[in-house]
Amino acid sequence: MSNPTGLTVHSKSRYLEVSFDDGASFNIPFELLRVYSPSAEVKGHGPGQEVLQVGKREVAMTNLEPVGNYAVKPTFDDGHNSGLYTWNYLYDLGARMEHHWADYLKRLEAAGFPGDSGREPGTVLPGAAAKAHGCGHHH
Repeated sequence: MSNPTGLTVHSKSRYLEVSFDDGASFNIPFELLRVYSPSAEVKGHGPGQEVLQVGKREVAMTNLEPVGNYAVKPTFDDGHNSGLYTWNYLYDLGARMEHHWADYLKRLEAAGFPGDSGREPGTVLPGAAAKAHGCGHHH
């Protein structure tokens, strides 16, 4: 397992710079970190239970705290702070970033957002609260 040798939050450019002791270094956008949060409220409680995150293009990280020697816990400006990102998880997000991005855009499209329109700030999932398909309630 690789251990991080450096963690830098780049607030203006909105990415987390992580370097590892095997020489790898990644710049992981806050948005990717946020939409792939390992927390239960994003991941759900099993496969197929994931909650698609939308409108996070401009999400900011307001805090990053270490958890033991194995993870970090970021706080995002939308109030989300329940994700524990282990070194392995960060490494995977960085190393397979293109795969993760493509997968995220695919899921947005499947939810009815063309291109990357689902990433616009203020975007909400249709029927997100009810988790129902096509119930068409507008609040």
